[in-house]
Amino acid sequence: MPDIYNRQAKFNYELLENFEAGVALLGWEVKSIRAGRVSLIESHARIKDGEIWLMNTHISPLQQAPNNADPIRPRKLLLNKQEINRLVGKIKEQGLALIPIKMYFKKNRVKVGLALGRGKKKYDKRATIKQRELERKERSVLRSKK
Repeated sequence: MPDIYNRQAKFNYELLENFEAGVALLGWEVKSIRAGRVSLIESHARIKDGEIWLMNTHISPLQQAPNNADPIRPRKLLLNKQEINRLVGKIKEQGLALIPIKMYFKKNRVKVGLALGRGKKKYDKRATIKQRELERKERSVLRSKK
C-alpha cells in the first residue's frame, strides 16, 4: 500500500513541526486505506474536549462496507496527554493549524503524519512557484551539459 500524501499542504502552509499519531478507525476504513481510497486534500485536525479529531478526511467505502458508512466522519487521533497539551498550547498561542500531511501503515497500524503550519499568503505562494521553476530550469541546464 503506497503512502497517501496531502500535496497541497506544502503549497498552502509553511510547515514548522511534524508529529505522528494513530487513528481510531472502523474495519471497512482500514481496508479502504489499504486499497488507497483516501483523500487528505481538505482535511485538518481540530481540538475538541481535550481530544484531537481528524476532520474532512474522505475515505471511500468499498462495496463490502455497510450501507450507512459515512466517508467523511470525524476520526479520533490517538496521542498521549502530554503531546495533546503541547499541541493545544502551540495552536492557541501562535495561531497555528494542525494539518495532516500523509497517511501510512506502520506495523499494520494506520498512522497519520501531522504538521503544525502557518497559512501562506498569496505572495508567499507565488514565491514558492517561482523558486520551483528556477530549480527546474537549473536541473534541465545541468542535464543538457552532460
